[in-house]
Amino acid sequence: MSSKFPGRLAVQQRVLPVYRAPFFDTLAASCEDGLSLFAGKPRPIESIATTENLKIAQYAYAKNRHILSGSLYFCYQQNIKIWLEDTNPDALILEANPRYLGTPSAIKWMRERGRPVIGWGLGAPQHTGNLAGYRQKNWVRFLNKFDALITYSKRGAADYAALGIPKDRIFVAHNAVAHKPKGGLLTRPIRQEYERLITLFVGRIQERKKLDNLLRACAALPKELQPKLWIVGDGSAKESLETLAQDIYPSARFFGERHGAELKMIWAEADLFTLPGTGGLAVQEAMSHALPVIVAQGDGTQDDLVRPKNGWQIPPNDLDALIAALEDALADQNRLRAMGVESYNIVFSEVNIEKMVEVFVSALMKVSKF
Repeated sequence: MSSKFPGRLAVQQRVLPVYRAPFFDTLAASCEDGLSLFAGKPRPIESIATTENLKIAQYAYAKNRHILSGSLYFCYQQNIKIWLEDTNPDALILEANPRYLGTPSAIKWMRERGRPVIGWGLGAPQHTGNLAGYRQKNWVRFLNKFDALITYSKRGAADYAALGIPKDRIFVAHNAVAHKPKGGLLTRPIRQEYERLITLFVGRIQERKKLDNLLRACAALPKELQPKLWIVGDGSAKESLETLAQDIYPSARFFGERHGAELKMIWAEADLFTLPGTGGLAVQEAMSHALPVIVAQGDGTQDDLVRPKNGWQIPPNDLDALIAALEDALADQNRLRAMGVESYNIVFSEVNIEKMVEVFVSALMKVSKF
């Protein structure tokens, strides 16, 4: 299998989040004739940090028209055919989302020229209610328009397979936001009995991260297990969280924003990373610093990243489960160190941007005529 796609690739996205730019630049470097990325602006109500700055891939501005909201939301990227004509790609990757109204015309444009189209998505939703059968048939019809499907997780692959998509057309590219770690495995000494372990959170301080539950969970632990709680980041919920900490867990330390060498030192000091809510871009970074992790279950991307050998997955917004996971983690320091090594091995060998790009190139070569 070639390590590069010997053609020009076009990729459509509704928006380009900042964290995804390194992936697209790395993928572009694996396309001999380059990569054009088509993306636009999010809705004003969305808290998505986006960028148009790419180092290797070419950015093409999509004129996003956001229609309605909630379960009735649709997006139409009105200049998608103009972009395809300008780009003239050998292959096209589209978000596998039927709510994007420009998808049929983009697929038709490629089909008229005998060129392949790949869908990229989380998986397929489980429909319920009176129209479940009809909606599922529509999903199957939509997914069968693609030559192959790339999904973030094994759960997503199982969703597609359950709808009858042939397994040889399904590719799992684990959702990676960080490159393969460099500099070797970080080793930590065993702390003395009188030293409290450190559990760390790094990220935007928002209500959905459920850091209030993390404070409550730490306060509910037996005194001998209560950790130092370090919270790194800023955000809309920071002030209220600091007030809550003064009331129930005053030893919690809020660092604010930290970057570079300062943040690296914090990673090195920590013993455990905990994310009790949604989000989780920092989980892979924590693992690259040889930390075991506690994370809330989400869309399935965590399933392949967080395993019994390197961490705990807990139900979202479940305080009792969070308390139990913290108590289990903090009770055995030697096991924590071993789990941290496993975290490092996972992001070094399996879940990183380089591995993700390899899967994309494999899928492209599978469906292309090169």
